[in-house]
Amino acid sequence: MTWTTAQHIALAFDFPVVFTRNAFDPENAALAEVFGRSGPGPHRAGVVIDAGLAAAMPGLADRARAYCAVHDAAIRLVAPPLTVPGGERAKADFAVVEAVWKLTYEAKLCRQSFLVVIGGGAVLDAAGFAAATAHRGVRLIRMPSTALAQNDAGVGVKNGVNAFGRKNYIGAFAPPYAVINDHALLATLPAREIRSGLAEAVKVAVVRDADFFARLCELAPLLAALDCDALEEADRRCAVAHLEHIASGGDPFEMGSARPLDFGHWAAHALEEATGGDMRHGEAVAVGMALDTLYAARVGLLPRADADAVLGLLEQLGLAVWHPALANLDMPAAVEAFREHLGGRLHLTLPTAIGRRIEVHDVDYASLAAARETLAGRGVPSGPACPGE
Repeated sequence: MTWTTAQHIALAFDFPVVFTRNAFDPENAALAEVFGRSGPGPHRAGVVIDAGLAAAMPGLADRARAYCAVHDAAIRLVAPPLTVPGGERAKADFAVVEAVWKLTYEAKLCRQSFLVVIGGGAVLDAAGFAAATAHRGVRLIRMPSTALAQNDAGVGVKNGVNAFGRKNYIGAFAPPYAVINDHALLATLPAREIRSGLAEAVKVAVVRDADFFARLCELAPLLAALDCDALEEADRRCAVAHLEHIASGGDPFEMGSARPLDFGHWAAHALEEATGGDMRHGEAVAVGMALDTLYAARVGLLPRADADAVLGLLEQLGLAVWHPALANLDMPAAVEAFREHLGGRLHLTLPTAIGRRIEVHDVDYASLAAARETLAGRGVPSGPACPGE
């Protein structure tokens, strides 16, 4: 005889995203208050810092230590801050993951302890995977240090590393305990990195928020000039839109196949892999969005005027809509790799108007190739040159 029972498990996740400046100023209580959410302290903690950020901001580790000392009623730093390689090297293998695992083991961090990770998206991904898997989950506080991480990856629920030549092949869904978006951490970023982060703002505006898209168009001259206040507004609105999608989209852990916020990403991931990481993620997303936008217009899903507006905004921001690697990209193989990564039926998000989208399950590769040819003719961005690159 066979017996079957079933159990429905519902979990609620609640994590604050704090927008601030100079989080390690002793008078800024934001980080200490995040620790205080878990009850009376002091709470054991370790700190992980992106090496690139540490080099650009000398004394950052000392400021973190000093902050913990001032706020010792909430935070007990139980090991010296750990510096790990940044950029795509952080995700290239398990070196960063293993270093963070070793920190948690030697410092005796447990599920009630904290890891504060300060760095770009790749470091957040790798160290976040380590936090999610040490003791099956050490509390993670993210402090993103790039525009791309502050408005996208850093506020999401995913982490992971690359393997077998595939981006994010190994990872886990694990919401952070909290996110501290310290805009002052962006001060030392090269112009190229700041501009790259704007691609995700355009992405979320195109598929979710027509008002945000209009505002980006208004701010475009300031954003192209890397105006600090305009960038802060764009990053904040992008982060909020990302959070709203996670909270209201009905599938935060992507158990299905549709991923609206991966608009343009099937090509972006393939381009990053094809260039060995030489393309920044945001740069690849800009090209991927441009390709999918033109494709959507060519197959009759999107008015051509809207497609021109999307490409025009990307170019005005100084983001290229073409890269030579796209010319030789095996597009059917790249689409299939994207489908395999998601699992199940193919779902590609395409815009039907500014702020609206549809999921499609088939691709007309002749039209996609024609869209690629159109992009090749546009070439480099017509917007301002990128200073400091």
